[in-house]
Amino acid sequence: MQKQTKSVLFLPFLQIPSGHHQVAHAIADGMLEIDSAITCDKVDILSYSYGKMEKVVSHLYLKWIHTFPALYHAVYQHAVYRNFEKNKRYRIYEWLFLPFMKKLIEEKQPDLIICTHALPSYMLNCMKKRKEIKTPVVNVYTDYFIHLFWGLDHIDFHFVPTGQMKSYLIQRGIDDEKIFITGIPIHSNIIKQLQPVYKKKPLYSVLISGGSMGVGRVDEIIEQLKESRSSQPIHFYVLCGKNTDLYEKIKGLNKPHIIPFPYISCRKEMNDLYDQADAILTKPGGATISESLFKRKPIVIYDALPGQEEINLQHLQEAGLVFPLKKGNLYKQILSILQDRDGFNKYQLQVAKFHHQLHPTPSSELIAEILTGSRP
Repeated sequence: MQKQTKSVLFLPFLQIPSGHHQVAHAIADGMLEIDSAITCDKVDILSYSYGKMEKVVSHLYLKWIHTFPALYHAVYQHAVYRNFEKNKRYRIYEWLFLPFMKKLIEEKQPDLIICTHALPSYMLNCMKKRKEIKTPVVNVYTDYFIHLFWGLDHIDFHFVPTGQMKSYLIQRGIDDEKIFITGIPIHSNIIKQLQPVYKKKPLYSVLISGGSMGVGRVDEIIEQLKESRSSQPIHFYVLCGKNTDLYEKIKGLNKPHIIPFPYISCRKEMNDLYDQADAILTKPGGATISESLFKRKPIVIYDALPGQEEINLQHLQEAGLVFPLKKGNLYKQILSILQDRDGFNKYQLQVAKFHHQLHPTPSSELIAEILTGSRP
């Protein structure tokens, strides 16, 4: 029977609510706006391969980060970040996942595959090298650096967040025309802010993000903020995600200047919250940072998880795109950033440089062009 519609297979990793899934959803929804006949499937290869084992792995992963952050960072650096001129083989992962990846591709028969995580990209790169698959594959990077685990040489297209990452890929021998500087893709309902607006206000709004997985320092942040008086000129809106314990804890404080939000699935609602915020207080996770950059909001970093977030923070600081908090009074530091017009203007120059390098066509449209063959 002849295939009637085009199909796209999205490959994040694990089921935890990470940027890998958020970016996949953003691109899929954007493509469906272009052509509602496109079929979009999203599959976590670990769940597909080993079923309920994914929940165990996710739990252990989060526990490891929370309990032994320094060890996790050291292992991450050694495994995938150091010596990244070398071509490493990850044979244990090949043994664990390649047979299932082959089965998945044969089962789904996609017209295009989009990897928002390195592990599926590595597997597909192996398959393409062996000429076991002809389906076009797109890497969509969800951090501000590229580590060793990503498949590179035989991947068809690369969507990178920054020009620095494009330069790295070119140094690795990837053709220029295969690389698009897109930023980390965001949902079309998050409307891009064209011009920054500075206003000195009697009352500021700060959006706090990063507590959805129950790791990080959000609890400590809330403990500091609850001591501040509600008459002071900042209200804090806390995105708790699916972390119900955090939501209930903040709600129980009954502080009128600290307002918690449960999980928000509607991107239009998130867009409204971004528009009302004067700054974003967050960890350097790729998806939230990308949305904040597109909104041209000052980004204040209160913490970074070991591994990829610490490396993200390093690259974002070098680009002048974030304000890292120092030890001391958190409230006073945030207020100082909000009231500093010169600092705001300098920051917005760096954000403008970031936007200037981006491809004018949104990610979903670029991928739709690849899918239809209008972009060779």
